[in-house]
Amino acid sequence: MIEIERKFLVVSDDFKSEAFKKTRLVQGYLNSHKERAVRVRLKGDLGFLTVKGPSSKNGLSRFEWEKEISVNEAKELLNLCESGIIDKIRYEVKLKNHIFEIDEFFGDNEGLVVAEVELKDENETFEKPTWLGKEVTGDSRYYNAQLSKQPFKTWNT
Repeated sequence: MIEIERKFLVVSDDFKSEAFKKTRLVQGYLNSHKERAVRVRLKGDLGFLTVKGPSSKNGLSRFEWEKEISVNEAKELLNLCESGIIDKIRYEVKLKNHIFEIDEFFGDNEGLVVAEVELKDENETFEKPTWLGKEVTGDSRYYNAQLSKQPFKTWNT
């Protein structure tokens, strides 16, 4: 239940033509404390409740527990969430032995596109696609829980 991933900015839309899957995600946070986040998510026609623990010092790993719930339960729980609902489309791209999840954000986070790759261990190597930009692993500004509180449109970039 430990998740190990690296996160990157995306520098072009080329990933869209490489994607084998595209899903709309709407999510909110019942609790977005830095020591724990409790997230409710609608992922296509599925609902999920997820608990995430604090990130490791290098930002590569963290505890994650997820349970599927009904869509109706997810919709009801979204009504109880803190302000700042996240709306995005997730594209999935397979490159050799890895799947990259690329999130294109909308609403208050429009203009932000972030890719994540999940790893089996922190030292695992992987091939980087040409559309992968600067690494932002461990930069809490790019955590969805933080984006719900301080959206991308409010940043001074």
